[in-house]
Amino acid sequence: MKTLLSVATLSVVGVSSSFAQKADRPNVVIIMTDQQRADLCGREGFPMAITPYVDSLARANCWFDKAYTVAPASSPARCSMLTGRYPSATRVRTNHNVLDVYYGKNMVQVFKENGYKTALVGKNHSFLKPADMDYWIEYGHWGKSVKDKTEAERQVAEFLDKEAQGQWLEPSKIPLERQQPVTIVNEALDWIKGQTEPFFLWVSFPEPHNPYQVCEPYYSMFAPDKIPQPRTTRKDLKYKSDKYRVLAELEDQSCPDLQKDLPRLRGNYMGMIRLIDDQVKRLVETMKADGKYENTLFIILSDHGDYCGEYGLIRKGAGTPDCLTRIPMVWAGAGIQERDAPMEACVSIADIFPTLCTAIGAEIPVGVQGRSLWPMLTGEKYPEREFRSVLVEQGFGGVDFTMDEPLTFEKEGALNRKGVARFDELNTWTQSGTQRMVRMGDWKLIIDNYGRGELYNLKKDPSEINNLYEDEECADKRSELLQEMMTWTLRLQDPLPVPRHRYTFKRTPYNYHFTGEE
Repeated sequence: MKTLLSVATLSVVGVSSSFAQKADRPNVVIIMTDQQRADLCGREGFPMAITPYVDSLARANCWFDKAYTVAPASSPARCSMLTGRYPSATRVRTNHNVLDVYYGKNMVQVFKENGYKTALVGKNHSFLKPADMDYWIEYGHWGKSVKDKTEAERQVAEFLDKEAQGQWLEPSKIPLERQQPVTIVNEALDWIKGQTEPFFLWVSFPEPHNPYQVCEPYYSMFAPDKIPQPRTTRKDLKYKSDKYRVLAELEDQSCPDLQKDLPRLRGNYMGMIRLIDDQVKRLVETMKADGKYENTLFIILSDHGDYCGEYGLIRKGAGTPDCLTRIPMVWAGAGIQERDAPMEACVSIADIFPTLCTAIGAEIPVGVQGRSLWPMLTGEKYPEREFRSVLVEQGFGGVDFTMDEPLTFEKEGALNRKGVARFDELNTWTQSGTQRMVRMGDWKLIIDNYGRGELYNLKKDPSEINNLYEDEECADKRSELLQEMMTWTLRLQDPLPVPRHRYTFKRTPYNYHFTGEE
């Protein structure tokens, strides 16, 4: 036993050392959007040019159509990306638990230990602080997060905070040159120009998050009469849980004309994504022109999705449907092998940190639960069993809140004094309780803390309205996914802290659980 464990430990070090000897350490740029659902893109068959540039990068490199967040909320997802740990292990199960984060070593620490310069330009919403980075320019949903704003920055913040609180139906008052994706890329490129050492840069757009404001020409690109209709409407809420109906009631109180305004809001959302796509193009193509592309690894993704009209809803909040949990994920640049089609693997936002550890020749820290995708990204063999499924967590625990209790939207804080819900779709009703979701193949299983189950065939039913959980013809599939979920649940029990004495904690080189030799 002692010999076996020693070999396993050596193999982890061996993988890191061998890659470091083969190639110069690549620069790493994570390009993250906030609240972008995965299916609104040409590479997945959407008929409008919403993401033409990222589509081209995906087809020339590697992309996933079964990539998932760990939880459909910003802070849990971002903390997991930075630590490689799931919300049940980081303890950040809501946007209000960032200070409770628990981990051994995070992504930024690993980059710094390996001689990288580090920077954030854009939205944070994680446990990171300005002192953690060499360079820090933060933006939020209310504009640039600095005390001494320029007059232009002040006007942008004033509009986002005071006028466009819930949503904005007209062309934005913020001109293109002042839109946050534009100024974020400006500042990111300024920083990159001064770098002579390997660098890690997190470019983090606060959009296409509500308030769904977008300027011309993007406002008119996706006019209501041009865009496809959503697959579902409010009539389909009868197939969903009470949490969806609570969210619908909240939205109707905050936005009485929501169903009438929904086509315009969906068009704005799509326009925001196209604006970001154009800025991603400017960032990447400028780096190509400056000779920095070939030695830079790019990861393009979102933290979670958006209903964007599904079930007659906007934003996020209730449940774990694919429109909220499945995220875009593209890997491009240094070391990435071109693929003709999306990878078959089911992957998670928690896999990014361990993948980057392998890519730069660093050891994956103890406590990381994600897996390194580097072998599959570079064309090497990997155990398909390891990536046949993926798990998503949701909920902060306790029993479910219902609308039959004294707590009101106003008392809880979901609606402000003017009756506007700005960012409070994540509330006591939608986030209470516990839910787990597993995706495997074309199938998806959801179980909550009351034992209520949902089973969907996503190929036939992408909007998840035909629940097959009680269908006896699907009994074998239900049993198979229940076993898969239980396996994931046990696997994701937090290994930290590892035993202090005698016992040796065993890991495999890429943090795989299944190596193909079981």
